[in-house]
Amino acid sequence: MKKSLLAVAAIGAFASAAQAQSSVTVYGILDVGFIGTQTNNLYAQDIKTSSAQIGSSAQTSSRLGFKGNEDLGGGLSGFFTTEFQLYPTGKTLSADQFSSSTTTGLANRQTFVGLAKKGLGQFSLGTIYTPIHEAVGATDPGQQNNTVGSAIYPVSVNGTDMNTASYTVRNNNALRVASENFGGFSAKAYFAQSNTTSTDNITTAATYTTGGVYNSSGFGVAADYTISKAYVTAAYQSFKQTTTGGSINTTANNVDNQFYGAATYDFGILKGYVNYVNRKIAGTNAQEITRTAQQVGVRSFITPTIEGWASAGMGRVSANATTIALAANNPTANFVTWQLGANYLLSKRTNLYAITGRNATSSTTSSLSESASQYAVGVRHTF
Repeated sequence: MKKSLLAVAAIGAFASAAQAQSSVTVYGILDVGFIGTQTNNLYAQDIKTSSAQIGSSAQTSSRLGFKGNEDLGGGLSGFFTTEFQLYPTGKTLSADQFSSSTTTGLANRQTFVGLAKKGLGQFSLGTIYTPIHEAVGATDPGQQNNTVGSAIYPVSVNGTDMNTASYTVRNNNALRVASENFGGFSAKAYFAQSNTTSTDNITTAATYTTGGVYNSSGFGVAADYTISKAYVTAAYQSFKQTTTGGSINTTANNVDNQFYGAATYDFGILKGYVNYVNRKIAGTNAQEITRTAQQVGVRSFITPTIEGWASAGMGRVSANATTIALAANNPTANFVTWQLGANYLLSKRTNLYAITGRNATSSTTSSLSESASQYAVGVRHTF
């Protein structure tokens, strides 16, 4: 009898310990506000438009996610993340109001599973952010907001991209390997195979697509270093489409090379940012399109509850073949950007925000030009 009771107690204790070692967290962001937009000569001379609406995700993309971690013993742990895009003001919670797609279901932002070893690093498999996207997230003064005015993280205006996508955001069918921090230094490696990629066309706005269709493979590497109040990061990634179809200029054997470098320095009263991004797509028949941009910015707490930021950037997009959409009317385009923003922190999880920015693009070979100004005020809650 005593042995049976001891056995039951031992099993119960083991089950409790196993349960305590595993955890699942539900998290998310809801961002809704008022957004006003003005555009001038958007791909057609003397065309001006304006709009004002209750919209979402001007500061941060709304999302719902689940993540978990299990202690496997010996410093080894298993983890997963699955995160979906939300559109609070859309007709359906998971459909973009500007998208013509009839696809239903939750939009996959990232979903992966992996293993981590304490003192060494981790690897994960699934739909994963690229090294450049992670590096931009750590060094963008606007923190990858979705309002016009960034040269590094440009956004769409009413469904139309302003000055082309600057890098690939995520890949399906991807492997990510990351080291732990060793003396301020850490590194990452990335590989993706047989998938259609996010923002895979430099003349198309940032979106994601499902994988496994056009045999687009690629790799990436990144490294960062922290010393005192300074942080430096660099990332490179390259993707190649080996079959006809898809959207990297619609032909086979197009190579898409992307580089990002940035540095930040914390001065105490404010943090300074310097960013550089370069993207070059080279394809068959001497087709080539290049985008380069530079940006500087600052971010600071003006009071314990009011945070502000400012950035300014400039860059160029050029193409050398009329078969590329951008080259038909605008073979070389220069653009300048600026953005101002502020947060009023009501709590650790809720804030009011105000953002305004402008993006102006001009051609060096024709009178065609385009510009967009945008402002957004809203409330963001994280949970």
